[in-house]
Amino acid sequence: MMILTPWTGKHWREKHIRKISDKVFDHFKNDTGRANLTFEDLYIAVLLVFNDINKCLPGPHFDPPSKVEVKSLMRDCDLNLDGELNREEFVKFMQQITADTFITVSQGLIITLAVAPTVALLTKRSTEGVPHIGKVVQKIPNSVYASLVTLAIVLFQKAGQAIE
Repeated sequence: MMILTPWTGKHWREKHIRKISDKVFDHFKNDTGRANLTFEDLYIAVLLVFNDINKCLPGPHFDPPSKVEVKSLMRDCDLNLDGELNREEFVKFMQQITADTFITVSQGLIITLAVAPTVALLTKRSTEGVPHIGKVVQKIPNSVYASLVTLAIVLFQKAGQAIE
């Protein structure tokens, strides 16, 4: 059994951002042969990361930051002031640029996971009078039914995003 601590969500986020950052950084390092990212490389990397975020996470799609925002944050993260970002500077950059994205996704997911079980129990009660279906639904334990409805809602959200 996993024990949730206040650091669990933060650790998960940092781990995933690090994984994405390393993957993107290595892609550019292998393509260009350079050890650091220039502004042009960085902006393309940001577009790739936001594309991956929008594909993988439930909730609204996120617009990537503008070139001006990327340039400004790049200056803040360029600790050695060489005009390029090394791996560690890039990780810091990605943590800052994706912070609002993960907060928004987390809030949407929390709302979904909090509302879905309530909706499930209300719909379960409303099926009592429906012939054949009502008896079957009433035999399903509340916890299983709530989990199935929650899963259906998350899948419905994902399908809606695919259509957009």
